Amino acid sequence: MSPQPPSFDPTNRRKRPSANDAKNVGHGGEVPRAEHTQVFKPEDIPSSEQQRPVAAGQASAQVPPSYAPAGSRQSGEQYQQAPQRPSEPPRGNQPPGPPPAGRRPRKKRRKWPIVLIVVLALIIGWPGFLIIHGNNKMEHVDALSDAADTPGTTYLIVGSDQREEDGINDGATDGQRADSIMLLQVPESGNAALVSLPRDSYVEIPGYGASKINASYSLGGPELLVSTVENLSGMTVDHYVEVSMSGVSSLVDAVGGVNLCLDYDVSDKKSKLEWEAGCHDADGDTALAFSRMRYSDPKGDIGRAERQRQVVSKVIKKAASPSTLINPVKQYKLVDSAATTLTMSTGSGLTNMAGAALGLRSVMGDDGLMGAPPISSLNYRTPSGASAVLLDPDTIDSFFEKMKNGELTQDDFTDLG
Repeated sequence: MSPQPPSFDPTNRRKRPSANDAKNVGHGGEVPRAEHTQVFKPEDIPSSEQQRPVAAGQASAQVPPSYAPAGSRQSGEQYQQAPQRPSEPPRGNQPPGPPPAGRRPRKKRRKWPIVLIVVLALIIGWPGFLIIHGNNKMEHVDALSDAADTPGTTYLIVGSDQREEDGINDGATDGQRADSIMLLQVPESGNAALVSLPRDSYVEIPGYGASKINASYSLGGPELLVSTVENLSGMTVDHYVEVSMSGVSSLVDAVGGVNLCLDYDVSDKKSKLEWEAGCHDADGDTALAFSRMRYSDPKGDIGRAERQRQVVSKVIKKAASPSTLINPVKQYKLVDSAATTLTMSTGSGLTNMAGAALGLRSVMGDDGLMGAPPISSLNYRTPSGASAVLLDPDTIDSFFEKMKNGELTQDDFTDLG
């Protein structure tokens, strides 16, 4: 007789643990498991089988989840079925899914570094261009002597009255003369000073004897004029700057005109200056006539030198104004006009001219030192009978010594009232 298989209760496939088993678990024992027990995972059971109702007394096709050890859950606690894994979509013809995520958009590069580089290039490059342009266009002349250097920086600024077609001839002088002579000294310490030397000053001209100082330019050009001024002042000229008097017109127009003042009426046929007492805005032609007029001036050549300094100071002030400094068009026009109008000594350029402009600006301020040197007579008769300006022989040497060392005061200048 074949052995009978043990009875099998389909509703209870696993033997429940007894109290003794729980004690054994607590002491490290193992819970006996029912034989022939197989644990099924919920996902292994078809969904149709999971939802099929089970009749009473019928073996259930659904395998309940395995029990946890006794004491690990409360009595009557039901276990939740584990979530099903999403079924894979059918292969083959299936609708396309969402497009793959695109590349991360590139950040826009900031433009301000490029703009900054361009601005810096303009700030640095534009002045350099102006200097190169001006130096290439400017004329140079051999004017300096080989005399030993003296302290400070000395500029000789000369207005030439070349008889140009558009110039203003205020006399019967033939050839080329030095119409305006100004000596600017920027000392190593002390105050800068500007001295206007009357063009009719009676001085010693090296190699020619005593004569009017402007005759030295006619006799030997800029080089002889420089030697004559050095012989008179005891200072060595470092930079020679010459401006044609007719070029004053273009410089004034380049800065947009200047405001000039004169306290008396003028109607001068030689210079063609028509002026009503007071201050007026002047264009280039008017400023040129204003600078050259002397026969209608009660102080003659001294008064003309004062008006010339006024024109120079107003041009420099206008050139250094913000309206010019921030306007590239005005800057170019001014540099171009200056380069065309000015002639400088060999080796000098616009940077040296800028140094002279700074010196002129300081001496032409409210506390600046400028004027005429000590004068003994405005109507000195030379041996030939010509009228000239005689400098004071007793004080002229000490005057220039103070000027060289930056020790001049306004009281040292001639006051002709």
